[in-house]
Amino acid sequence: MSEAKKDNVVKVHYTGKLDSGQVFDSSKDREPLEFKIGEGKLIPGFENGVVGMKLQESKTIKIPSVEAYGEKKSELMIEVENQQLPENLKPEVGMELVSKSPDGQEQIVKIAEVKEASIVVDANHPLAGQDLTFEIELVDIQ
Repeated sequence: MSEAKKDNVVKVHYTGKLDSGQVFDSSKDREPLEFKIGEGKLIPGFENGVVGMKLQESKTIKIPSVEAYGEKKSELMIEVENQQLPENLKPEVGMELVSKSPDGQEQIVKIAEVKEASIVVDANHPLAGQDLTFEIELVDIQ
């Protein structure tokens, strides 16, 4: 029976959970996730966890934050003056905003703090700083 290795295109079903047990993503109700091992399009810990799996094998992998979305970076906590916000916005902690970079790229940021004359937005990936657990089933190897 073949094993998944670098440069294979594989399909997996997965369920991703936080340490609290909360599910943050799953492929159960949709098509399996297809990717090429070693291409770097997924978090390193996930790709590495699939290497060596056999067809139809299921396993649970724990991925520390450094092999997932990294640690939270303080430089991505950005203070924005109120006059830079849309006039009708009533900022609240947890609210998501779309930020546009000078080159036109858009990114979703979350309000982390509301101050009198400014807000602090968190531009880290929502799963940064989190250890993740994935239940994975390898359904195809090409």
